Amino acid sequence: MGTKSQNAKIIFGLKVKQLRQGKGLSFSDLAKEANMSVSYLNEIEKGKKFPKEDKIESLANVLGVTFEELTSQDLDKSLAPVSELLKSNFLNELPLDLFGIELAKVVEIIANAPAKVGAFISTLLELSRNYALKEENFYFGALRSFLELHNNYFQEIEDAVTHCTSLYDIPKERPFSANVLQRLLEDRFGYRVVENGLEGFPEMRNLRAVFVPGKKELLLNKNLSEMQRSFQFGKELGFNYLELKERANTSSLLRSRVFEEVLNHSRATYFSAALHMPLEGFVANIKSFFAKKEWDPNAFLGIMQQYQATPEMFYQRLTNVLPEFFGLTKIFFLRFRHDIIQDIYEIDKELHLDSRHQPHSNGLSEHYCRRWVSTSLLMDLRAQQKGGAQISHLVAAQRSSYIGTEDEYLCFTIARPTYPNPNHNVSVTLGIVVSPDLKDKIAFLDDPAISHKQVHTTCERCPITDCKERAVEPKVILRREKLRAIQHRLTELSKS
Repeated sequence: MGTKSQNAKIIFGLKVKQLRQGKGLSFSDLAKEANMSVSYLNEIEKGKKFPKEDKIESLANVLGVTFEELTSQDLDKSLAPVSELLKSNFLNELPLDLFGIELAKVVEIIANAPAKVGAFISTLLELSRNYALKEENFYFGALRSFLELHNNYFQEIEDAVTHCTSLYDIPKERPFSANVLQRLLEDRFGYRVVENGLEGFPEMRNLRAVFVPGKKELLLNKNLSEMQRSFQFGKELGFNYLELKERANTSSLLRSRVFEEVLNHSRATYFSAALHMPLEGFVANIKSFFAKKEWDPNAFLGIMQQYQATPEMFYQRLTNVLPEFFGLTKIFFLRFRHDIIQDIYEIDKELHLDSRHQPHSNGLSEHYCRRWVSTSLLMDLRAQQKGGAQISHLVAAQRSSYIGTEDEYLCFTIARPTYPNPNHNVSVTLGIVVSPDLKDKIAFLDDPAISHKQVHTTCERCPITDCKERAVEPKVILRREKLRAIQHRLTELSKS
């Protein structure tokens, strides 16, 4: 029969088990009648072995089916969702090895309870269809879980940046000119950097850069700042120095073919952030800032400007160092995009370390709480822009307490216009769980200059009755109250 794929073994094993159970045969019964050992039959049903033709003939005869029916890749209706998953190749693309999970174990779960697993998979697929989820949504979810598992700190990449800096004589002083990395890419790695390279492609005007692998050309958006250019060069250096073969060719991920693309993009991004904000100096900067007795927004912004970093780069580096060097493991990161034309707020990036924190994205097109510093600072930015002000950055801190929970976060937010897209503003927020010992790590925690707000996730789910910032009525809350009233009345009627 030749070498069979893992999926073919799984499907064959599921069919054998289903037919065996349908005939009421035990392992030993089928093994004896088919003239094979119980252990070998067990391996077959678990999807680990695919028997030779003579053994298949024996199994088919005992199970009352033809050779062709038994070896067909079609499963009956009860196992159709499992078959759909296996044939989609999605199971093979899951980064199980990153989490220490063996594919054989997943196969064993499917083999032991195919009906239950089938129902579960069917539910997942239905949910994904309803919410327009595609494979890349699962890939990004797997990436977030992987980063959270490692507290978003990777010593091997830190070491690679140190070695690369030494090997190619990259200046130790920060910031350095983007031309340093451009020359390195051109001289050492054969790149051709094309300034204004996206000018002739209006459909790609919102991308920062595109890599053309056949020509090793890096096409740049004409509107990039010096640091944005340098960061793109740093990512390209990361792809090459870390020898990351599977990669997307756009500066931001649009649609990924395999999980390895998503993972490698994250690695190259980490590499560039670490290259531009070296570990030792950056940690010293944050220690000095946290030791201040008062909240100083200019000092916070000053660290970012010291490295000429973008807010995204700055916050990326914060999520790297806070768990590892400050013991602040319970943190989250959110990036909001404000479409100023349609006045829509969306979360397009998030990271939760240690646990799933209260502020998080909502895929139901609901209105995010306007009390969040993430959204309120964007509203302030837009108001000032309408007044004619040219704003590069706004920065604020907030103590956010979540209604109905004991959760409170110290949040740092930076809002700014986006480049190169002029129709959006963005804010990035880093939140740290407020704990009894946080004052020992952040001296200005109780500074009265930091505002305190009660917040919720979305307006639709918020029970605050006198909220002046509310965007829409609390539809979910009102619906729940209506159902409770109906249930209360039904209870009364049943007693009468």
